[in-house]
Amino acid sequence: MNASPPPSPTTQHPDFGLTVITRSPDPTKSHNEPPKRAPLSERIQAMGQSRLGALLLLVATVIAIIWANISYASYEQVWGTHLVIGVEDLQLSFTLHAFVNDAIMAIFFFTVGLEVRREFAIGELTTWSRAMVPVIAAVAGLAVPAIAYIAIASGSGAEDAWGVVISTDTAFLVGALALVGPRAPGRLRVFLLAMAIVDDIGALAIIALVYTDSLQALPLAIAAVGLTAIFFTRYLRAGRGPAYAILSIIVWLAFLASGVHPTLAGVAIALLIPVYRPSRRDVEHALSLTQTFRQSPNSRYARAAANSLRESISINERLQSAYAPIVAYAIIPLFALANAGVRITGEILIDAVRSPIMWGIVVGLVVGKFVGIFGAIWLMKFFRIGSLGPGLTLQRIAGGSLLSGIGFTISLFIVDLAIADPEVQNIARVGVLTASLISFALAAIFFRISDRLMPTTDAGRLLVRPIDATRDHVYGPADAKYTLVEYGDFQCEFCLKATGAVSEVQRELGNDVRYVWRHAPLASYHPNAVAAAEAAEAAHRQGKFGEFMRSLFADQEHQQPADMLRRADELGLDTEQFESDLSSAEVAARVQDDALDAEAMEISAVPTFFVNGVRHVGPFDAASLIRSLQATRF
Repeated sequence: MNASPPPSPTTQHPDFGLTVITRSPDPTKSHNEPPKRAPLSERIQAMGQSRLGALLLLVATVIAIIWANISYASYEQVWGTHLVIGVEDLQLSFTLHAFVNDAIMAIFFFTVGLEVRREFAIGELTTWSRAMVPVIAAVAGLAVPAIAYIAIASGSGAEDAWGVVISTDTAFLVGALALVGPRAPGRLRVFLLAMAIVDDIGALAIIALVYTDSLQALPLAIAAVGLTAIFFTRYLRAGRGPAYAILSIIVWLAFLASGVHPTLAGVAIALLIPVYRPSRRDVEHALSLTQTFRQSPNSRYARAAANSLRESISINERLQSAYAPIVAYAIIPLFALANAGVRITGEILIDAVRSPIMWGIVVGLVVGKFVGIFGAIWLMKFFRIGSLGPGLTLQRIAGGSLLSGIGFTISLFIVDLAIADPEVQNIARVGVLTASLISFALAAIFFRISDRLMPTTDAGRLLVRPIDATRDHVYGPADAKYTLVEYGDFQCEFCLKATGAVSEVQRELGNDVRYVWRHAPLASYHPNAVAAAEAAEAAHRQGKFGEFMRSLFADQEHQQPADMLRRADELGLDTEQFESDLSSAEVAARVQDDALDAEAMEISAVPTFFVNGVRHVGPFDAASLIRSLQATRF
């Protein structure tokens, strides 16, 4: 695809259309001194919450083990405490342990369901082409560990506990990646999260189909009615929050009475919660109300602005934001405290070492997960099925496959469902903890060694993704002698000034140079940078990327949602299609892919140029870029 490049507001080259953007010179700088570049400091995904959540989970696990070994009687007494909830004849009776596993954990599974729903609607699993590799890897990561466990535990009487080894603990996986992962782990993290979503779906389906003893028809019918009502709640004009809450409690009670494990009610409810990308019109309406409140501060305008801002974000994402800290910092550590109390004595360890159940779990999680995931991806790569993102090498997949052997939350959850004997349960818990520790240690060692073997001088030196004329925004002939790739941000003033240098390069080299633009939005410095990049991609779908790019650079101060719509209208775009494309997962993924490329190459500033596939270091004035192009030609 050869698009017409962005011309300058003042001077337009007859062949390429790029303009030299003129600005008054800074008297404190020499004429040839390029401006400093702004830092790209924001990672694609925040790691802080994942890291802290994993540490709290680890602390809770250690406390549970120490507590159980100091006084197992008190541990059992506390978690065996009976709770009675209800009035008169309508009462529910739980042990504290059962309340955590059946009620509190329903919130955890609810958040898992929200994430599943989001990924299929607007995330990594929206299209088969994007989801193929993590989906196939996840299925293999479910099947191979189960087969390994059954082969080893055959004859032990606990063959049915193969579900213990199928699931990776998503919270521990992401937290461990933040703690011991490789440099620039963004794309690996996105891949592992997508795979973990499919893994969770498989584990939840197995809990429902395999570890549910009996079903009661009437409660299931009530649950179905309640779920139907939850689906239609989205159409209420007001009171959706209370309606969701009341109906969710009814559905959970119906699941509890039906024989289906009540935590699955959380998943079923979450899958019916609507999710969508914010509408630009809704965002603009919220901004208008906020400006009205700023001009006339009063409680009525404050409520209107707050409600409008809240409603512009889907309830799925609002609930994820609200519950994610509760789940990470309270629910999962509480679950670990209630379930990880493993007695560890010499006799128990000897029994565990001799038990095929323990070794079935260890081999299933540590070896089975690695062989299933890495083996599936190796085969897909060998037969050229699907594709891995730039920077996502087999080496990194190997490390991620080792981390996937951390099977904690759902593994311990299934231990209670699949095994009745308390002594065997204890052996199984020893196996889960041992396997998780081994997987974590192996992954940490692997990532440290692989990072050391990768020369730091080569990190980010070469362009990780070749130019693709069907995907990239390419300006110039495909057979040009020189290729100049820029990672930039439409709100960055230095990228604006770089367009002048690029136009000079094209004027000097003519058809000998090919210019490629890729996105690296500085969201931490420029709040509208991602939106501007997505708007340009939406315009590209109507063949107007170059024109929209010129418009964005010509007026960097006005890049609000209304400005994007105004630009689309001025350029003669179909505004309804433009708005629809702005809300599409494909457009968001296109920008994210470029940003993940930038992270994979450790790009820490924009604009960053690659000349003939080699990273340009130093000034980015036209003369410097031309010298670099001529010096690095392959």
